[in-house]
Amino acid sequence: MNEKILEGIDITYQYKTATEMVQAVNSISIEFNKGNLYAITGKSGSGKTTLLSLLAGLDVPKSGEILFEGKSLSKINRNAYRNKNIGMVFQSFNLLPHLTAIENVLIPLEIAKFSSSKRRKEKTIELLKSVGVDESQAKRKVLHLSGGEQQRVAIARALAVDPQIIFADEPTGNLDSETGEKILDLLLSIAHNEGKCVIAITHSEEVANRADTIFRMRDGKLCGV
Repeated sequence: MNEKILEGIDITYQYKTATEMVQAVNSISIEFNKGNLYAITGKSGSGKTTLLSLLAGLDVPKSGEILFEGKSLSKINRNAYRNKNIGMVFQSFNLLPHLTAIENVLIPLEIAKFSSSKRRKEKTIELLKSVGVDESQAKRKVLHLSGGEQQRVAIARALAVDPQIIFADEPTGNLDSETGEKILDLLLSIAHNEGKCVIAITHSEEVANRADTIFRMRDGKLCGV
């Protein structure tokens, strides 16, 4: 599947510290298609997390444009873009620890006012099963789940509103290598079998080498594909 869904055109972002102006993203042009897993790699400070924030609509570039389905984020409802079209998966999971797995995944469906209360619950259980969380695990507070189980719950939550793009920030960073492989298998399946665009920020060469496309960053610029 080679349908382009997201594109950055000559995007730039800089910020000022106490001592200098930092060019975090420097005139980057980049594009992403449905059905693929992309890895963006680079050392700390290379600009990869800033680039993710721009692509996800969490920050606004100082210059250049980001296009979703050919439309500039500057000309569409940015909140609607974030709420309906993207899902976020974080290294630290960002789950509410004293809620169950079901309750965590229900939250975005309730915010989106998805269908009836009964249907929301049914969809939540379907999502959790689809990422390998069984019914007994789904009923536990996430505080009592393993790291791999929590990351699966986080992925289910990211998929709740059926977004077209999944952004994953170091999705295997807090996991052992075997569990990280299983999470990567899941993300690849979501891209290849469900036609989602998955964009992962990672330090891991193992993750990068299994991606469909690797973008490498250094000093705010792309330095290889």
